[in-house]
Order: sequence, then C-alpha cells, then structure tokens
Amino acid sequence: EQLVFGASQVTTGAGGDLQQVERMARAMVTQFGMSDVGSIAIDDGGFGGPNYSEDLNCKIDQAIKEISDECFMTAWNLLNTHRDCLDRVAEELCEAETITGDRLREIIAEYTAVPQKLAVV
Repeated sequence: EQLVFGASQVTTGAGGDLQQVERMARAMVTQFGMSDVGSIAIDDGGFGGPNYSEDLNCKIDQAIKEISDECFMTAWNLLNTHRDCLDRVAEELCEAETITGDRLREIIAEYTAVPQKLAVV
C-alpha cells in the first residue's frame, strides 16, 4: 500500500501485517537465536511479562528492529524493481479476488524467470 498509494494511505490491514512481522522477528530473536543477541530462548513470562534485564530488553528490541527494517527494505526494493509485475498481479486480483499459486507463477513468468517448484516427497 505504501509503495502504490503513499504512506498516508496505509490501511489497518497493512498495520496488522506489520504486527505479524514484529511477532515473527521477536520469535527469531527470543526463541530461535537468529540475531546478534545470541543463542537464547526466552520465555515470554506469561501474565507477569518477560523476566530479563533492561539491557537485554534493549538488545532484543534493537535486533527486532534490525530484522524488521531489513525485511521491509528487501520487500520494498523487490516490489519497486518489479512494479509492473505487482500492478499486473493486483489487476488480476481485482478481477478474480483470488488466484492460484500456479496462476501467480504464470503472471510472474511474464516478467521474470520463475524457479521450478520443488517436488513434494
């Protein structure tokens, strides 16, 4: 939405997507050790909240921000680079409301090479 309509036109649906990104990034940092914070697995603490230092909390928040920002820029650059493809997919969705994965790959293949689907074992 931000790429197409501008920052002032971002809807609550996109806001929900950003909340999901934050949850995923938090899990990457606090459950899977996928950051510079280290190989840690932190319990969310339940109703009492997490039980760790303010310093660790700041490191976790910074790692979450770094992951989120990097992913945002990767997506932004990808969509901006392939804006014509994005517009074509959006046009198709306006007409059909839903499309299959195969149809999506067909559309994308009109603009760039699409890797073969991995075989299901």
